[in-house]
Amino acid sequence: MPDLATLAPLIAVLLATGAFAGILAGLLGVGGGIVLVPAFYSVFSVLGYGGPALMQVCVATSLATIVVTSWRSVRAHAAKGAVETDVLRGWGPGIVAGAAVGALVATRLRSETLTAIFAGLALAVALYMLLSRAHWRLAETMPAGPSRWAYAGGTGFLSVLMGIGGGSIGVPVLTLHGTPIHRAVATAAGFGMLIAVPSVLLFLILPTDVPRPPLTLGLVNGPAFVLVIAMTFLTAPVGAGLAHRMNPGPLKKVFAVFLLLVALNMLRKALFG
Repeated sequence: MPDLATLAPLIAVLLATGAFAGILAGLLGVGGGIVLVPAFYSVFSVLGYGGPALMQVCVATSLATIVVTSWRSVRAHAAKGAVETDVLRGWGPGIVAGAAVGALVATRLRSETLTAIFAGLALAVALYMLLSRAHWRLAETMPAGPSRWAYAGGTGFLSVLMGIGGGSIGVPVLTLHGTPIHRAVATAAGFGMLIAVPSVLLFLILPTDVPRPPLTLGLVNGPAFVLVIAMTFLTAPVGAGLAHRMNPGPLKKVFAVFLLLVALNMLRKALFG
């Protein structure tokens, strides 16, 4: 175990990361997982816990936090009548199935491979945030039939490989199919629950014999989970309040550039060590 002099600044980094993730989720409607995964990766690497399952622990721990934050978020949005419950019911089975498959696939990948996948998908998310326009549409109504299963399954599958909830993928999918942005953010919070719950259960019970950070149950690290949840509970309402008092558009562009740089750095590490 590292000594207190090493642990203290890392605990501070995790607390700050949780605070930032909470504000980000409330302000921009972007799930905190897209910040937490690279933060966990950096913290565990500094602690000296590398190995073939490092990225899996980061992804699983991020999704565990999303179980709590999505539940809280969807309750708040539902109280305002902003959640598209018909979409959740129709997409739920496909999202759950995709998330379960994603968890099974993630546990069989090397950490470097999963890191490269995260980086590639994060690059796509960042570019969409930079370049997208409010009027962009693929259709004016939500997909039905086989297309709905493909979108729902793909959303669940890709979100688990990134360790994120419904925001970063679900919101673009919903808005590109005619859902108003505030209802898309609210409904994507429900996607987060459908993604995180089945995947975290699998990450907890699937057998693993690879080295992991201390106090890790299955692939979920307990201390990182507790510290981040404590901070996001405090700061998510702050972000939501800021969203009502300012235009988050320019900040979203700044965050997209930040995410682009983080993704490129993770891709470099995955490809070149």
